[in-house]
Order: sequence, then C-alpha cells, then structure tokens
Amino acid sequence: MVNFFGSLTSKVLQSAIVAACLIFLSSCGLEKSTAVLTIEHASRGAFSAVISNNARYSLISSIEHGAMLWDNQSHGLLYQWRHSESSDELIHSLAIADDNSTAVTAADTTLAIWDIQTGKNLGYYQINEGTIRDVAISNKGKYLLYATSNNIVVHLNLENGRRIEFLGHQENINSIAMSPNGHFALTGGNDYSAYFWDTRSGQVIYRFNHPSRVTKVALDNQGRYAFTADSMKKASIWQLSSGEIVTQLQYMARQKIFSAVRFNDDATLLATGSPNRELVLWKVADGTRKQTWRVEPREGSRPKSAVVFDVAFQDEENALITESSSGLLEKFKRVDKS
Repeated sequence: MVNFFGSLTSKVLQSAIVAACLIFLSSCGLEKSTAVLTIEHASRGAFSAVISNNARYSLISSIEHGAMLWDNQSHGLLYQWRHSESSDELIHSLAIADDNSTAVTAADTTLAIWDIQTGKNLGYYQINEGTIRDVAISNKGKYLLYATSNNIVVHLNLENGRRIEFLGHQENINSIAMSPNGHFALTGGNDYSAYFWDTRSGQVIYRFNHPSRVTKVALDNQGRYAFTADSMKKASIWQLSSGEIVTQLQYMARQKIFSAVRFNDDATLLATGSPNRELVLWKVADGTRKQTWRVEPREGSRPKSAVVFDVAFQDEENALITESSSGLLEKFKRVDKS
C-alpha cells in the first residue's frame, strides 16, 4: 500500500482533489433557487415557529403578538394565543401534535395547551424549578414532554397527571422529540449524548454518542429512524429497530448546525434547515444532498440573515415549506418526487 500511494504523481492527486471539489460544488451551489410562494406571518420577524407534519398549520411566536396559528391552505390567521394578558413572558418553544389536534406553547416557566379546532385553552402549567428549553406533544394532546435547564426531561400524562422524570442527561438538554403516540422520546444535550427512551418506564433503549454536544434531534413519525446532530460535523440517521447507524449526512463543512429537521412520510428523504438561511433536502439511504435553497432574510435586516425554524413536506404539491426568523412562510419546489 505504501509503494502504491508513493507512486501517485502530484498531478494525479491535484486532479482528484479538483474533481472532488467540482462534485461538491455541483451538489451544493447549482441547485439553489428562490421560493415559489412567500407569505408574511410576522411583520417584524419571528422568535420561534413550528409547522404541522402535514404542512397544514404554522404556529409562530413574535414579541408583539404572542403565538399565532395560521392555516396554510387558506393563508388566514386562525388564533392568537397568550399565556396571560398581563404577562411579559416571551413564548419561545412551540409544538403541534402529529394529528393536528393540539398545540403547546412555552415561555420560561409556563406551558399552555391549546385545541387547534376550537382555539380554546386546555390547561396552563407552571414549573417550579429551572426554565423550559424545549417541548413536544402527542396525538390527541394526551402526553406532554418538556426539557428544563436543570438537565431533566419530564413526561406528563395530561389525562391522569402521571409524571415521569428522565434523569439521564448530565448537562443542558438542547433538543427533544416524542413519538406521535407519546410512548417514546429522543433527547440530546451538551453531554455529547442523545438518548432514545421509553416514556412509560423511563428506561433507556439506545444511547447515541457524539464527539461534541448534541444540538438537534428528530424522530420519523412511523418509528423507523432517529436523527441526531452535534455542534461540529456529525449528523447521523439511526435505525430504531436495531440502534445501528444507517448513514451520516455527507457535507464538508468543519462546523454545521441544524435548526430544523423533518423526515418525509415514507422516510426516504430528510429536510434540514440551518441558522445561515440554508434549506437542504437529503437522501436518507446514503446521506447525499438532493437540493439546496436559501430562505429570504427579513427586509432591512442587518446583517442579511435568517434562522430556518421549521420545515415540512407538502407532498401533494411536491414542495417543502419553511418558517424562519424573517417571519415568512416560504414554499420551495422539489425537482422530483423520489
């Protein structure tokens, strides 16, 4: 092996490097395009946002208007929710149930559950220790999952009040996800670990290790795959039936942060958003890029930047939609359905 590599000429090595660079650039740079539809949801920008799994609804938090639920079919504002008229707590964490039944909004120490069909509040909750870092809610609004700043994840049965605390993390928790039925959770934190665990027992099923702090996690809603990404350059897709790695996303950046992640319904594709305006469509099977776009910065913003808060597949239109810190919903067409 040493003799073989030693026989390679400088020219051959340079040609190989150039070819690799051209392949990378062609996959990343040439597929960028503009949105085919843009709708303003928050005139002065959004603080956080989520989209329902079927892309029907968007829930946006802003400083002026609390949390706003938009219908993405009629493009009409349905409800405007606040935790209290007198409260100055900023809503910073949001979630919509997979079946579009309920939503949860969270400020530092308060949580509120909402009925999406009627807009009515279904309950307020106050936490006594730490502050809330992320939230999730199950189908029919039966289970609530939230992470706190004291390294605890709480699973709460909203029907009978049963509460389980997951104490596996040793440092701050950055991201959580819950299965639609509420029976499983995926959590990632600064302790370089993501845990997939059973919310009925609190027992760890798998531990996914990373070389740096885990900043984003996501679950395929059919229970096939998990996604975990750290703060440097490892973003992995795991098989939940075995706990084995399926693939890693293929990119050359020395550091890449994900702010939004979504599997499509058949888990063949993965869409990600980043704090640098980037939206990328990946193949789950091999981790390669299919398309790349950039969301719009808010008009007049300096610098011209935007965080992609969430992304969802609009399969009937072969499109992706995003919500970003610009306060804009944007629609991007995919080049094919595969």
